Amino acid sequence: MPKTSARLLALLSLLQARRNWSGEELAGRLGVSTRTVRRDVDRLRELGYPITTFKGPDGGYQLEAGSRLPPLLFDDDQAVALAVALQTVTTTGAGVGEAAARALNTVRQVMPARLRHRIDTFQVTAVERPATRPDVRVDGSVLVALSAAVHAGEVLRFDYAAAFAPEADDVGVLTPPRRVEPHHLVTWGGRWYLVAWDLDREDWRTFRADRMAPRSPTGPRFASREVPGGDVAAFVAERFRGFDGSGDWLCRGEVVLGLPAAVVSAYVRDGVVEELGPDRCRLVLGSWSWHGLAAAIGRFDAEIEVVGPAELREAFAHLARRYARAAGGASASPLPRRPDPPPAS
Repeated sequence: MPKTSARLLALLSLLQARRNWSGEELAGRLGVSTRTVRRDVDRLRELGYPITTFKGPDGGYQLEAGSRLPPLLFDDDQAVALAVALQTVTTTGAGVGEAAARALNTVRQVMPARLRHRIDTFQVTAVERPATRPDVRVDGSVLVALSAAVHAGEVLRFDYAAAFAPEADDVGVLTPPRRVEPHHLVTWGGRWYLVAWDLDREDWRTFRADRMAPRSPTGPRFASREVPGGDVAAFVAERFRGFDGSGDWLCRGEVVLGLPAAVVSAYVRDGVVEELGPDRCRLVLGSWSWHGLAAAIGRFDAEIEVVGPAELREAFAHLARRYARAAGGASASPLPRRPDPPPAS
């Protein structure tokens, strides 16, 4: 007869492998009496495993979900797969990298040497583009709340800290509480987003999870909607390219910059740069918002001449007033304008 500790582990493994077991089946697998099975089940219950008894000719047992997480038992392949998945999340971020690293360390500590060696040989290095935005942390409870609302199909209410522009990483003031029908929780570029139907704006929106503070309780259930095009991956990709679904930017403007075209084109991914002379170029660029577009153009250390439209001029004026307030109300002296190049001969 196996030792009690080994027998308990074997019993737990059997209970995890199948929904229902009769007492006779378990006794036969373990080579013990049904009375011993009953005692071992009681020991597992004392350790926190929610094992219920069901009635029948022979009686039986099943492992249920409990109110707290008991010790878990994995076979070799499951343990390796779990460690690989945790290491992948640790290196790729997505806002939960720190929690994944702690979980990976916990799993690794209890692994036998043969499995620990397999894990240690799996090394992943995350290589990011130089322009990649800094990672942001997301509270795990927020992700759980969002996922639960999506799964239940219930209206979600939350507070949202919106930045002054979608491209910005700094969080601004809280907007009025939002009411949405949550449909998909997705990751994009190392961040978590909720794809939802905004009930107040009657349109689809994407919200950054790290800026959301869900309220409880959730609202009534809703009928599921289909995202435009029917493909959530394509829909999210279009949104993050700044398109409105018709193949055009939501906001597009044209300016003349006092910089060579070669300098500007090195920093423009989705715009059009046209050379106007050795030190001037025309830039046509798009963005999610006019303020975001003005801010993106303003990063160039050069004189800017707005060709149009009027919304872009207004956005520059708005940012100018904001920057003046940030500087304590002092008005900066304008930079000298670069002279126009002589006409080509």
